[in-house]
Parts: sequence; structure tokens; C-alpha cells
Amino acid sequence: MGDVTTSKLDHESHLLLDQPLLRLPIELLRKNFRSAHFEVEKDGTYLKNALKETATGCVNGRTSQADVLKNLDTMIARMRGVKRKLTAFADEEDKLHRHEEARVRHLNELYAMFSVDDVKYEGWSRTRLDRLIVDYLLRHGYNESARALAQEKGIEPLVDLDTFEQMSRIRKCILNRSVTEALAWCTAGDTKKELRKMDSNLEFMLRFQQYIELVRDRSTKPAEILSYARKFLFPYREAYKKEVLQACGMLALPPGSAQEIDAYAELYSASRWQMLANLFTSTHNALLSLPSIPLLHIALSSGLSALKTPACHSSHPASAAAPSHSTSLSLAASVCPICSTELNELARNVPYAFHSKSHVEPDLLMLPNGRAYGKARLEEYARKAGLLDGQVKDLRTGEVFGMERLKKVYIT
Repeated sequence: MGDVTTSKLDHESHLLLDQPLLRLPIELLRKNFRSAHFEVEKDGTYLKNALKETATGCVNGRTSQADVLKNLDTMIARMRGVKRKLTAFADEEDKLHRHEEARVRHLNELYAMFSVDDVKYEGWSRTRLDRLIVDYLLRHGYNESARALAQEKGIEPLVDLDTFEQMSRIRKCILNRSVTEALAWCTAGDTKKELRKMDSNLEFMLRFQQYIELVRDRSTKPAEILSYARKFLFPYREAYKKEVLQACGMLALPPGSAQEIDAYAELYSASRWQMLANLFTSTHNALLSLPSIPLLHIALSSGLSALKTPACHSSHPASAAAPSHSTSLSLAASVCPICSTELNELARNVPYAFHSKSHVEPDLLMLPNGRAYGKARLEEYARKAGLLDGQVKDLRTGEVFGMERLKKVYIT
């Protein structure tokens, strides 16, 4: 009965890790729809005003026939541009619907399995692992490797290549000291409105950095710097009072002398570009409801936590040591993964596993080194190791002790 319970597949727990898989296409569909709506509203307003002005001018006789034809041609050209944009939005919507359908079908396969011992579950888990690796590669900028892996495994609809490649491209531009692409992303469609709803300071910080670069460049005229500050910084003087005051102070301090003052030296520091890149990444992920860390980290952390117990990081010096050379191969295969050299340090900061049932061996005996094992297992291992009567051997460290030195312990 215990084996059946252990091998039973918990579908809901699996879906906790796969929420972004379904959520991102929906967020992208919403964003695509809002962008299309924004274009229709903008060009629709222009068309209505242009028609009204042209009709009024024609009725009043203030607009010549040639001007009327010219205005109509301009409006037709504008509407053709809208049609091209809407066609692109429609194609993007079809692609997102195909991706969402493929992802629902992928997750639906899980509900046809009821045990982790099912042969189909291994294939499904392998596909999910491939997805997590692609996600990890994309988040760390290895776009070509991620695309190659996705194509080789045939999982392009199950991963978000285009989204992360765009993010990686903009992040790389910021690290190369250019904010033009990031500002274009902030102001594209109705993204600007969504960022305001989030109370994001990304656009302002990008504008502020652009202002800093104008001040740094001594060839820029003071009038141009002041004009930029009035247009992009002064409207935010209530929300970002400190930064606006620093911007005003920078006008009176040349870059050379300003770097001697701590408050201004930080503004000219190269580390600001890394800060802006991280700010863009976190804002991008928050806007699309993406986790702030790779899904592979979440899965690995959950797996480590599920296996970790207080004994894995006990005070014993040999707690993380691998079995001795004299230990049998069957024992080496049963060693706790968290206690292994490879995973012990990695699991140090994750929480302990929660066990609702005890799996401690019966008839426990504690060795002088503080380790406890079941009496039957100690005797069986001593017999296999060929020890003398009345001697036992630590299954982990290989130390030999006499039975008279062992203490019987109980679970409290």
C-alpha cells in the first residue's frame, strides 16, 4: 500500500511548476490585442478628424479640389498602413493560439498517467526537462543554443524563444550603454500605460540615464540639456524628487569635478548600466507574469528540499563525505543525494523536507560517532563485511565498533 501511495502521480503539484507555460501566451495575446486596439484608436481618431476637416473645408470652399484629393490619398495610405499592421497582429495572434493549443495538449497528456512508474511519464518528464533547460539558456542569453535545442527536441511551441530573445537583445543593448531600444519598448503600443499601472520607474530611470550621458558629453549644448530635462525629467519632480534635484545639480558641476563628490560620482559609475539592465529584466518579467528566476532553479530547489533532512548538514565532519572505498556498491547507490559532495553545498540554504509519516528503521542503535541505524541492518552489514562476532561497522564511514559501545535509542 505504501508503494502505491508513493508512486501515485499528483497532477496538481506538477502544474504548479507549469503555470507560466500557459500564462505567458495569454499575456502575450492580451498585449497583442491591446496593441492592435491602440493602433485602431489612434488611426481612427486621425481619420475622423481628417475627414471632418476636409469635408468642412470643401463645403466652405476654403479647400481646393486638388487639396481634397491629396487629403483623401493621405487617408487611404494611412488606412493601408493600418491594414498591414492589423495583418501582422492577426498573424501573431494565430501563432500564439497554436502555441497555447500545443501547451494545453502537452499538459493534458499528464492527466492520462496515474503513476510515476508509467512508461509514458518518463518521456513526458524528459520533455519538461528540455523545456526547463531551454528556459534557463534563454534567461542567461544563450539564445542560439536554446533555439538549437528546441529545434532538435521539437518543442518550439512549448518554449518562448521570441519573447526571451527580444528581452536578451534589449538587455544587451543596455549593457552596451544604449537606452534607445529599451525606451522604444517602454513606449510601444500601450506598454507605457501598463508600466504606469505597475508604478514602474523603468522609463524614468532610462530617461535619467540618457540625461546623464548628455551631461557627460561636453559637446552637447547646455540649451539642449535643459530642454531635455524640462521635457522628460521635470514632469516627474514630485515622484522622483531626489533624482530631479541631482539632475539640476549636474548642470552646475562639470563631469570631472562631479566625480569627486560621492552623491554625483555614483551617477557617472559604470555599474549603473548593470542596474538598468537588471531593472529592465525584472520589469519585463513582471509585465508578462514571468518568474524572476529560471524555472530550472525552482524545480531543482523543490527536489533538493524534498530530500533534505537535518542530518544532511549535521555537525559531523564526515556528514557530506562519500562512502569509503570498502563500502559495497549496493550501499553507495543508497547514499542520500543531499549528503553527496556534489549536492551538499547546493542544498545548504533550501528548507528541510516536510514528512507527515516516519520512515525510521525499527530497533535503532546509536554508534559512538552519533549515527543511528537499525539493528537488523547493522548485523546484516557486519556479516557481509566478515567482521568478528560482537562488532558492527558504520555503513557510511566504515568505522568499526563493539556492540557493547552501542546505545539503544527511541523516537520521542
